[in-house]
Amino acid sequence: MDIPVAPATYALIIANLVASVYGLSFDRNFVSSFVFNVGAVARAKQHYRIFTSSFLHGDYFHLLFNMMTLLFFGPEVERILGTDGFLVVYFGAVLTSGIVSFYVNKSNLGYSSLGASDGVSGVILSFCLFYPLQPIYIFFIPIGIPAILYGVLFMAISANLMGRQGNRIAHEGHLGGALAGVILTIAMRPEIVGQFFS
Repeated sequence: MDIPVAPATYALIIANLVASVYGLSFDRNFVSSFVFNVGAVARAKQHYRIFTSSFLHGDYFHLLFNMMTLLFFGPEVERILGTDGFLVVYFGAVLTSGIVSFYVNKSNLGYSSLGASDGVSGVILSFCLFYPLQPIYIFFIPIGIPAILYGVLFMAISANLMGRQGNRIAHEGHLGGALAGVILTIAMRPEIVGQFFS
């Protein structure tokens, strides 16, 4: 089986590994300087944190899970949309996630988040549109969930849980990234909508 040529996917994985390992093992101040933070965005106008935070992770499991997911879904989405289209989905998801996270948490200036889950969520939902019946396996559950059902459940759960105090998972960011993945993929490939009615 041929390995998909996916330079953007592999470059993003390398960038995440380098930035996250450096932050986790060598310089925690590096993480605090570039993590998404409502106060830093609102008061200091450090809008770059929306993007830089997506290359940082809270721990090695967080990093490994996101990179394995990106490695699984990214190359196929990049093959279909091309490198430019893939990057539009990925960073469009990151940007949308940051905007949604900011407005959901704008009253909490101390709110912070980090991780590539925003961009990865966009890629997963893009994949679901192209392969709606492809089974997706979650952790150790032996039965796969059809991709389109997984996508709907993912967004529904994220919408239900977002904004809850004390939640360590940025569900609003996941939802924003997922919605961007759907909208941007359909914008670039509008014919994909027809497959659900054919």
